[in-house]
Amino acid sequence: MFEKKFIANAIDRSSQSELDRRLLLKGFGLAGLGVGASVLIPTVGAQAAEDPNAAATDAAVLNFALNLEYLEAEFYLRASTGTGLVPNDISGTGTAGAVTGGRQVQFKDYNIRQYAREIAQDEKNHVRFLRAALGKSAVARPAINLDAAFTAAATAAGLIKPGQTFDAFGSDENFLLASYIFEDVGVTAYKGASPLITNKTYLEAAAGILAVEAYHAGIIRTTLYAKGLADAANAISDARDSLDGPTDDDQGITDKAAGGALNLVPTDANGIAFSRSPGQVLNVVYLNNKAVTKGGFFPSGVNGAVNTSAAN
Repeated sequence: MFEKKFIANAIDRSSQSELDRRLLLKGFGLAGLGVGASVLIPTVGAQAAEDPNAAATDAAVLNFALNLEYLEAEFYLRASTGTGLVPNDISGTGTAGAVTGGRQVQFKDYNIRQYAREIAQDEKNHVRFLRAALGKSAVARPAINLDAAFTAAATAAGLIKPGQTFDAFGSDENFLLASYIFEDVGVTAYKGASPLITNKTYLEAAAGILAVEAYHAGIIRTTLYAKGLADAANAISDARDSLDGPTDDDQGITDKAAGGALNLVPTDANGIAFSRSPGQVLNVVYLNNKAVTKGGFFPSGVNGAVNTSAAN
């Protein structure tokens, strides 16, 4: 009953207009981006007279999340099974793209292999759930690069030297570090998007996905620490922080200021996880701290109304 109601409500509210895009920019704090904003929101003619205080559709927010779920699903499925999403799971509106890179990891640690398999199934199910909810307005899977982007991210974090290659699928350790690039971002992305969702049914579903992403992040952070990879993970955290704005919010798995104390659960002073705006999330996955519409893991950008990173 819940699923039928969710999908019916989602399809009823799934239209995306240029007005939605203007309202989303306002909600994301991107209204003053100039050229970057104009790429996302062209002149809309007669629609400009619509009520500027009207609510933006939840479909735009869900489609933004769907792009991220495509990325995670393709990474984990390829790492755990050697193949990605099937054709029925990737079609939709916008420009469809291929996936570059990725192969099955020859795991040596049984537990890590099991983690990878379970997370892959969760991410695939997230894709299917969001696509069903969005119906005909679901965006297609955009082009995804799992080779050059991981190398660029590892270089930025200082894990490898310029000119070297980081193989995210080459070992248990590399797989864990690559996973860490995504997992904390997924948690902060859903938390940051939650105030933008107006429908309570949507909000409950998003909260459920956020909880699962938090479980995934906890597994990855704990395993990285157990494998003695705290320094490398902390370097990735610092690299993410350099992309998404001037504040020092991202936290590694140990606390340097506290003499290397364990920090598996990244929270503020109130024990609450921090948020990233959609623009800040795109800063990380585009690997760019400026307002751009493509780059990094999405070489041609993401599909949908929300596609511009924040200007930091």
